Amino acid sequence: MNSQDIKNAISGALVVDKPVGMTSHDVVQAIRNGTGLRRAGHTGTLDPRASGVLVILVGPAVRLSEYVSASDKRYQAIIRLGGTTDTFDAEGKFTPTKDPINVTEAEFEEALKTFVGEIEQVPPAHSAVKVGGRKAYEMARKGEEVELEPRKITVHHLEVLEWTPPEVVIDVHCSSGTYVRSLANDLGKKLGCGAYLVGLRRTKSGKFTLRDATPLRKLQEAFNAGNWYQFLIPAAEALADWPSVELNPDEVEGVRHGHRVKAKEADTVNEKVRGISTQGELVALMELTVQADGSKEWQPKKVFFTD
Repeated sequence: MNSQDIKNAISGALVVDKPVGMTSHDVVQAIRNGTGLRRAGHTGTLDPRASGVLVILVGPAVRLSEYVSASDKRYQAIIRLGGTTDTFDAEGKFTPTKDPINVTEAEFEEALKTFVGEIEQVPPAHSAVKVGGRKAYEMARKGEEVELEPRKITVHHLEVLEWTPPEVVIDVHCSSGTYVRSLANDLGKKLGCGAYLVGLRRTKSGKFTLRDATPLRKLQEAFNAGNWYQFLIPAAEALADWPSVELNPDEVEGVRHGHRVKAKEADTVNEKVRGISTQGELVALMELTVQADGSKEWQPKKVFFTD
């Protein structure tokens, strides 16, 4: 197997602890440069001022992106009370609020509870959301009026970790697509004292936590040493929260060619599964289908296994 064949066979995830000051794209570029792999992509943007878990998929595993990106996220957010900014974070133009900061911890926690569950959230004007094909932040920077539609998001859990007003540290467990900056701004409105985000660290993305993450500096050292493969997580693990179905060699061959495979009754409680080979490699993402005679089969939706 030549070096190009080896490169083509590399597929999986690198879980990076992103430093403050880099864009998510900067990190992807550093991974491309370090690995020599052209196919690499992140699974959920982190603002330059934010740090923490950034999952980068490399090789054929980039085709898992839409599924990994949709995973829940968890953050530790530092919110400052007593003012607002046009960007909802510390980078924007600051406007002090007239109300004195006399919010108690009990009042703060009471307001926090109202944001738990399925809620509608308007993204910040300074965000990459597109309006008529243009990025909202580009319009906002030019002083243009930006009107963004509210989106449905789910906030699973909110908790105060540190109460040191005017700053409060909270734990945020939410669905993909949640803007913690908007949450801070909306919370300030609710409390009547104004609030904005001054620090953000992603502690979890899907199944991956900070424990799984490698600081980018350490990864770059491994690129130079040529032993970065030790940090590569197999593609099958990138969606480890999906149930799996083991496929025998004949079924693997069939799935490779887009053929459906018979579903065992015990597995049919799940509608979407990972098809895994007996060697533990990700073969395909499959969906349950019901035939006219009532029998159930797995329909391959994305096939990954090529050997």
